[in-house]
Amino acid sequence: MSREQVYGRRPVREALRGRREVLELWATERAVSSEDWLRGLERPRVHVKLDRELTEAAGTRDHQGVLAWCEPYRYADAYELARAERPLIACLDQVSDPRNLGAVCRSAEGAGATGIVVPAHGSARVTPAVARSSAGAVEHLPVAVVTNLARYLAEIKGADLWVAGAAGEAGTPMWQADLSGGLAFVFGAEGKGLRPLVRKTCDLLVSIPLCGMVESLNVSVAAAVLLYEARRQRG
Repeated sequence: MSREQVYGRRPVREALRGRREVLELWATERAVSSEDWLRGLERPRVHVKLDRELTEAAGTRDHQGVLAWCEPYRYADAYELARAERPLIACLDQVSDPRNLGAVCRSAEGAGATGIVVPAHGSARVTPAVARSSAGAVEHLPVAVVTNLARYLAEIKGADLWVAGAAGEAGTPMWQADLSGGLAFVFGAEGKGLRPLVRKTCDLLVSIPLCGMVESLNVSVAAAVLLYEARRQRG
């Protein structure tokens, strides 16, 4: 049976609360002594291991003394996400850094987003590093993969679902944009922004007003700001 790793205290805890089965769980004595939820587990049984054993198995020291093997991550259907009532979808246009994908997932889950959509090529997928960066949010937030992001956006948009692109040079600041209805927000990669075909598909371009000297925000920060503004407008 194929399986995937999840490491880190919060990611593993969320995996235990999430949709996929945790097949095996390792933890150091230090982690077991400091985390009540590890001591209270009946299934799966916690195997106490040395820190170096977890590091060797995970290939990183970023495991915080907890490592789990889970059934493979199950991706969502992107078109089902769009069919939800007044959806709020975050689409990432070739965001390749796993840490950024994880951070966007964490913000999107916190904002009550319907899900995340990424293109099949040039984009990060759900990995142990993404689960770690998301603090386990990927276990609760649907993530979907599409072959062609511009085509997907063109197919789902309509009167009840607008496509909004995040662009620093956009003439419409988020305070003036109507983000209260069904929405697919598109965020571009660091330093590249939205690709031309994806930008052309957008119904509107929205900017975040910046009052300091910096010219732009990290994609995960921009996603958090705009998704929460959309949530605010929805009441």
